[in-house]
Amino acid sequence: MAPRKAVDQELSREAIIDVAHQLFVDQGFQAVSMRMIARELGYSHGAIYYHFKNKADLFYAMIEQDFAMINQELAQLDKLELSREEKLKELLLGFIRFGLTYPNHYEVMFIMNDKELQHYTTNAPEQSYQQFAQAVAALTNQQIEIKKIWSVFLMLHGFVAHYCRIGHSFQEVEELAMSHVDMILGIIYKD
Repeated sequence: MAPRKAVDQELSREAIIDVAHQLFVDQGFQAVSMRMIARELGYSHGAIYYHFKNKADLFYAMIEQDFAMINQELAQLDKLELSREEKLKELLLGFIRFGLTYPNHYEVMFIMNDKELQHYTTNAPEQSYQQFAQAVAALTNQQIEIKKIWSVFLMLHGFVAHYCRIGHSFQEVEELAMSHVDMILGIIYKD
């Protein structure tokens, strides 16, 4: 057993979650253990269990935190002094920006496919999607059908998933993202 390194500061839930994101994305949920996370952080696995009962508890906390982040971004739109059309554009661009700025979060939230995890991810994505759908509906004066909002979401998701997989940052594809959002807005306002 390797000696434990001296601890300069207390281990935080956020530090654990950050390392777990990376490990879950790189190696898959099933392959990662609490011991691996602790080893990566340079702490004993007991330090991890101080914050989380088990790996599932850690994953649930991670998902809740990630969706709170994206929901917070959606809520910020109300504070912007922009027209409805500009707010809608910022909403769509903001979704892409979030996904490419936090690719590990996005992957865990929307892409990871593990039967054991489906139980933990069912409510948070649905609630986030509902908030997204309500924002789109409000910004279009309820003129858009729910199935069209779902299609808009899938168009955004496809863009983010593609560029997450090949490792591009938002800054690298910002021009493409703006073009993609303009295309989506053209579809929304076509009717």
